[in-house]
Amino acid sequence: MNPFQSLSIACKKIKMKLLVIILTAYLSLGKSAGEPSPTIIPRENGLRGSGITTRYWDCCKPSCSWADLANYSKTGKPVASCSVDGATQIDAGAQSGCAEDGSGEAYTCSNQQPFIVNSTLAYGFAAASFTGGEDYGWCCSCMLLSFQGQLAGKQLLVQVTNTGSPLAVNQFDIEIPGGGVGLFPHGCAAQWGADPESGWGERYGGVSSAEECSQLPESLQEGCRWRFGFMEGAWVCFPMVVLRSGELIRKRAGA
Repeated sequence: MNPFQSLSIACKKIKMKLLVIILTAYLSLGKSAGEPSPTIIPRENGLRGSGITTRYWDCCKPSCSWADLANYSKTGKPVASCSVDGATQIDAGAQSGCAEDGSGEAYTCSNQQPFIVNSTLAYGFAAASFTGGEDYGWCCSCMLLSFQGQLAGKQLLVQVTNTGSPLAVNQFDIEIPGGGVGLFPHGCAAQWGADPESGWGERYGGVSSAEECSQLPESLQEGCRWRFGFMEGAWVCFPMVVLRSGELIRKRAGA
């Protein structure tokens, strides 16, 4: 798990409200243009604070995928991890493919990449911490990030699939293929044959254009291009309002 360090240092922590809610969502017609849109029910007395976003994709087994973390999921299962093909779910006890000695066989599932719901809403996955450390109690929770500034009016609903000590307080490290392998370059090299030192593009930050997404396996290219479409190619450093804890996207995350 890695923060996008060079961006983390540059980002200012801007005040925002972070309200945790239980999500009961279904697709219905949006208020305009017939777009699908989820219905969100806030939970009272939710968590509040300030935060930042970064990006990464290191191919490692998510830290919320270990069997002993199943109690944090309503389904009684941890976040899914996959075999080297990125599609076949693997036993929760399997070691991470990011092991330097090559002994691991569990990786991030390819379907744990962001995808568009409508012109202003996308779903995705993220590593998160609210204390600057390992916050396993938030595994499988879902948070709605409402961006400001360049991306004002756009929202990203993420499920927490990872956590770790490299993260800052109230940081969401969004899983975006081609977003940088960061601290753990071995995973994508073992799984997909990416550069063993830098992955795809820069080690911290990843690819720099939609065209460079063609370097990635076909199964990851759509999520890579998402950053240059829905996110308009912007750096993911924005104040945000987070609304949520619950279980959306669990079918994709496997939890």
